[in-house]
Amino acid sequence: MGDPRMKPLAECRLYTFVDTAYLAGRDAGDVARALCDGGSDLIQLRAKGASLGEVEALARAVLPVTRPAGVRLVINDHFDLARRLDAEVCHLGQEDFFDAGWLKVEQLRGPSARPEIGLSTHAPQQAQRAMAAGADYLAVGPVWGTGTKPTARPVTLEYVRWAAQHIAVPWFAIGGIHLGRLDEVLEAGATRICVVSAILQSPDIAAACRSIRERLP
Repeated sequence: MGDPRMKPLAECRLYTFVDTAYLAGRDAGDVARALCDGGSDLIQLRAKGASLGEVEALARAVLPVTRPAGVRLVINDHFDLARRLDAEVCHLGQEDFFDAGWLKVEQLRGPSARPEIGLSTHAPQQAQRAMAAGADYLAVGPVWGTGTKPTARPVTLEYVRWAAQHIAVPWFAIGGIHLGRLDEVLEAGATRICVVSAILQSPDIAAACRSIRERLP
């Protein structure tokens, strides 16, 4: 990455979200600040159904918070926007990457190392394909059913156990994870996790982050 404020992905543990579905009228920048204060390593901006202009406006409100804090901003879905804003990371689903005709991350990104690219995976075959494509990190999930992806079938802890044995790049367990399930997912081999609603629905976002962060290896 070349930015001394950003720790390497391998050292990142807590991946959180500014998700417009859970803002409940709160300012995106304020939520991002609380996530940073709570110990987030990456913050994904997710705004399903928003126009590109709306996503850009949100990103421009969040970047001045995350960057000085040394926290990567992840733009969900919109690679061209991530590149234009010089965001640190872009996250893409299987359909956004492979179904769009890309086979290698370098085809999409070119010779630049930025933005880093993360890919969602829901099964071992997808993880192997994403690693072969050169993804910088993988998301593994949804481990449990989750309101953020209500139609997605849970991959269960079995896939987490497989990931711990076979995925050679940084990976994050995601989907239905909260404090009460943390031990289960860590015992299955996860060392990095994504948390959405359990943090964003908390009255104290920073404290919710800290309570999870202090339990991570």
